[in-house]
Amino acid sequence: MKTAPVALLFLILNQMHPSLLQDSVRGCPKEIPHNEKLLSLKYESLDYDNSENQLFLEEERRMSFLGFKCLEISRWVICGLIGFLTGLIACCIDIAVENLAGVKYYVVKQNIEKFTEVGGLSISLILWAVLNSAFVMVGAVIVAFFEPGAAGSGIPQIKCYLNGVKIPRVVRLKTLVVKVCGVICSVAGGLAVGKEGPMIHSGAVVAAGVSQGRSTSLKKDFKIFEYFRRDTEKRDFVSAGAAAGVSAAFGAPVGGVLFSLEEGASFWNQMLTWRIFFASMISTFTLNFFLSIYNNKPGDLSSPGLINFGRFESDVSVCGLLGALFNILNYWLTIFRIRYVHRPCLQVMEAMLVAAVTATVSFAMIYFSNDCQPLGPDQSEDYPLQVHARPLSLILTLTLNPLEIAFDLVGGGGTNKMSPVGHIFVCLLFLWELLLFCADGEYNSMATAFFNTPERSVRSLFHNPPGSYNPLTLSLFTLTYFFLACWTYGLTVSAGVFIPSLLIGAAWGRLFGILLAVWAVPGKYALMGAAAQLGGIVRMTLSLTVIMVEATGNVTYGLPIMLVLLTAKIVGDYFVEGLYDIHIKLQSVPFLHLEAPATSHWLTAREVMGAPVTCFNRIEKVGTIVDVLSNTSTNHNGFPVIVPVAICGLILRSQLIVLLKHKVFVELARSRLTQRKLQLKDFRDAYPRFPPIQSIHVSQDERECMMDLTEFMNPTPYTVPQETSLPRVFKLFRALGLRHLVVVDSENRVVGLVTRKDLARYHLGKHGLEEMQLAQT
Repeated sequence: MKTAPVALLFLILNQMHPSLLQDSVRGCPKEIPHNEKLLSLKYESLDYDNSENQLFLEEERRMSFLGFKCLEISRWVICGLIGFLTGLIACCIDIAVENLAGVKYYVVKQNIEKFTEVGGLSISLILWAVLNSAFVMVGAVIVAFFEPGAAGSGIPQIKCYLNGVKIPRVVRLKTLVVKVCGVICSVAGGLAVGKEGPMIHSGAVVAAGVSQGRSTSLKKDFKIFEYFRRDTEKRDFVSAGAAAGVSAAFGAPVGGVLFSLEEGASFWNQMLTWRIFFASMISTFTLNFFLSIYNNKPGDLSSPGLINFGRFESDVSVCGLLGALFNILNYWLTIFRIRYVHRPCLQVMEAMLVAAVTATVSFAMIYFSNDCQPLGPDQSEDYPLQVHARPLSLILTLTLNPLEIAFDLVGGGGTNKMSPVGHIFVCLLFLWELLLFCADGEYNSMATAFFNTPERSVRSLFHNPPGSYNPLTLSLFTLTYFFLACWTYGLTVSAGVFIPSLLIGAAWGRLFGILLAVWAVPGKYALMGAAAQLGGIVRMTLSLTVIMVEATGNVTYGLPIMLVLLTAKIVGDYFVEGLYDIHIKLQSVPFLHLEAPATSHWLTAREVMGAPVTCFNRIEKVGTIVDVLSNTSTNHNGFPVIVPVAICGLILRSQLIVLLKHKVFVELARSRLTQRKLQLKDFRDAYPRFPPIQSIHVSQDERECMMDLTEFMNPTPYTVPQETSLPRVFKLFRALGLRHLVVVDSENRVVGLVTRKDLARYHLGKHGLEEMQLAQT
């Protein structure tokens, strides 16, 4: 039973990547050096500034007022579809996780009851570990070998996308499928993860696909929404998808809007707010509606999100410290993974190891717990693993016989002989029996936290009556789950950090509430602790406040939640950045924050710009364009157009590739009077996967032809004088969502070009303003 998943794993790996498996068996994993002071050149920027060339302006001028109204209606329709599909995906994930987890816990419970009678408890432990490892193995294999972009929660990647960074494969259909299947396996596998975080990524992928009216992965074009096939429009819809994901996860439409505003979208407008709110409302309603049908309660809209905290009827700085500690530990663990655990086979094995360790630790914690609480007559549904009327048993999950354990652990093997060590062990176990075995009609509090889905554990910590947990149980659970969650986040599986953070904070907060039970109900302190712990890890304030208020259904907790979140953020920021920002930095992504570094006013555009700049003439030779685009040492994506030395426009690599593909040459235009004029639709059809220059064949005769760039270049690019300060350049670049900013001299001649990487490489370090180096990582 124990070797089956491992043997299956090795068989799969040997068929798919035999060289990797041979290398891993041959020796230790090779270290990949990682330098935090480097900025990766592999990430490109998105074009969030529309290229207002002649084709674009002609199309806009031809469009009537009714046409613009139809476009606005289309945007609302798309947002509605985004909300509906996101809610539907959330419903499928929830149903799948609940059923798989239910089957797993039922099998383990039946096995424990069986071997309580006949002996051999170790088999139950092995079964639990193997089931967890099997689920996690499936989730890790599909992520590591089929779509690595689906790993983690996906929130850092979506933040980067909305910031203007092109993250490879982040909004692909394949990523969505692997993300959904992976998170089901991760949560069902018992890892210290949640399914709420990946919903944000899933909603963003749905938005990116629906808004384009086609699937490039399936090579299916529905010929709709063609106007929105550009980065500017897609960005707004991805913001709506992220908000719909939050809404589906927590049943918090307003919180979803604020999450996109606070954590995601770098660019915003008022109409976008209403469309995003509409998508969020549709998302939570869709999830609520289908779950009510699934639960045989049609019309009972009482499950607005994947997690429901329940209704609340009418310490903090420590949680900030715990959040900072979590981030620091996970930071060093991620550094270790980048350096050593970089092969897919090793990543899968690590995920399986964590799953097995989680099951083993949970088993041991439940077994050695002596926190027995009375089971009320109406609580059978709350504790489905309760074992009734069994003498000398551990009620609710673990019915153990100390004699059988002793035989198993000291080598008795089912015989009647026992070594002296075994006699000592049995005596110790009989002493434990007085403490850990609960009487009939009682349940084990530790089991309600460990042997359950994380969402149910959070609800029990919030709403169980005072006295349901003793301080030792909560202390051990907080400590254990803290390190398990820290180890788990960053594995090559689809998983989120929201629920583990809430669970850790709820346990710590309830512990604090027990100590102050004279003044407050412990469950309310659990709510504050959960908010503070999550805020200390991800550093969210406004959006998390609204999410918690909407999830609890009581606005009276808004002020205390805001206070604990602000305190946790201030304390945490003093030590280390938020978890998402840490992982963005570790991936060497050129992320632009809200403002330029505080001490950067002495820098000007002249110091930060890239020079010299490759420029094209307004009418350029085709061979020259092909040679420049084929030069792999530079790989520029934007080229100023000059006449004769002064700038008159800017043209992108993607536009030049489309022109070369369609042979838009001056000589051919003159010789073929009936040649079809290139339209904006031709550029949209090629978006977003423009062909590489190597795939376009240009004959020797065509290289001698000329190309007129007048109609296709952006004649009004943004420019700045070379004496402009860095903060001013930064503000202009980020606020307008630029990809290129041309630096000119007093005579309007191009002297340099500012890109995202030129700005992102300056940051505040321990010794003031520091400059990172650019490298192809």
